[in-house]
Amino acid sequence: MSNGITVELEAALPFIRDEELTILEPQVKQIHHQLHAKSGVGSDFLGWVDLPLNYNQEELAVLKNAAAQVKEEAEVLVVAGIGGSYLGARAALEMLSPYFPPGVDGPGAYPQVIFAGHHLSGTYLQELLAYLAEKEFCLNVISKSGSTTETAVAFRFLRKLAEEKYGKEGAKSRIFVTTDPHSGALRRLAEEAGYQTFNIPADVGGRYSVLTPVGLFPLAVAGLDVDQILAGAVKAYQDSAVAEPAKNSAYQYALLRYLFHQKGKKVELMVTYEPSLYYFTEWWKQLFGESEGKAGKGLFPAAVNFTTDLHSLGQYIQDGQKILFETVLQVVRSKAALVLPAEENDLDGLNYLAGRQIDEINAQALQGTILAHQDGGVPVMVIKIPELSAYYFGYLVYFFEKACAMSGYLLGVNPFDQPGVEEYKQNLFALLGMAGYEERRGRILARLAKAEQP
Repeated sequence: MSNGITVELEAALPFIRDEELTILEPQVKQIHHQLHAKSGVGSDFLGWVDLPLNYNQEELAVLKNAAAQVKEEAEVLVVAGIGGSYLGARAALEMLSPYFPPGVDGPGAYPQVIFAGHHLSGTYLQELLAYLAEKEFCLNVISKSGSTTETAVAFRFLRKLAEEKYGKEGAKSRIFVTTDPHSGALRRLAEEAGYQTFNIPADVGGRYSVLTPVGLFPLAVAGLDVDQILAGAVKAYQDSAVAEPAKNSAYQYALLRYLFHQKGKKVELMVTYEPSLYYFTEWWKQLFGESEGKAGKGLFPAAVNFTTDLHSLGQYIQDGQKILFETVLQVVRSKAALVLPAEENDLDGLNYLAGRQIDEINAQALQGTILAHQDGGVPVMVIKIPELSAYYFGYLVYFFEKACAMSGYLLGVNPFDQPGVEEYKQNLFALLGMAGYEERRGRILARLAKAEQP
């Protein structure tokens, strides 16, 4: 049994010349050493690089004990966070949990994990509060600053409900705060209220924080094996600790996507054949979108689920503008063993498939699609995952984090900041009348008024 993933490039290399890869090798090696020496641009946020190797075991034990407490007390854990504060945990839960889990009273059941604070829908929040009013629940709020609008709004309502339901003292033991270890509004609030806290390392940015308490606490509550997640990440660290691209799959992936960008490709399409990988691609989209989309550079990260989306987007991918390439996540070993039965009358014409497993049919659809898209001028990389498990979730997270850092440095951008995200926040604060934004508010209102003139 392999204990790593493999990257197959056969359907992508025909679009690349060998010398293009060779020329970049010295730059890749230089970037590798910058990452591990933490000396490159954005080095204040490179704590994720060796995080799996140096994980604080004392903190992990406290986290597991708190998760066990939630399991004893609650039917539901509400996780309030946005972006990197929720996407990683949701990706793991969707990937590793049954499609149709048992109820909270079922054998071996764990608390239901529900997410909030990742949008501003009043309808969603109102219905969530009504749902929680009839449940035993705990709350995990995640934010480095504590002032992120979407999360802070949700937390106000959820905290109020917890205090009304359990009283201030009762609520205190049911609210868990994951935040900056030293500063920020949420840190101050947690200390004043006496909530149990978990630290987001100061040198780990939000989209690189899955392997911190940001992701591990809700996953432990849900019964996932966080030790195996970290073990998978350690293996990915080891596999990507060599500077030579030929021996480092993460760097091979980063190199090819960089070269496709240089050749005019605009979109990387992440392809899955398992619906449970949907939220993993959502996490991947944030990781690469926020890390690379700067200074007019970067690929647009998009995702599709096949074979479903072959019936809506397959035509464009095959015959539309040649602006994209595909990265396919292929799961090698399935949990299912469904065999298609034969029918006496064979009205649907499927008896030629009788006796075959459904996942074998799915695998052939994958191969046939790759061949068709390659023939249509679309490069395809395939990332083979031996199975969907906690171990390989941890491996994939670190694999893509390492690849993203390499890819961003190759592009010449800082992969660890997100200056563009701040612009919409400033406008939102101004429009909502936040103190200190009066001048900006005046400019925005004048602009909007001008746009409305006939």
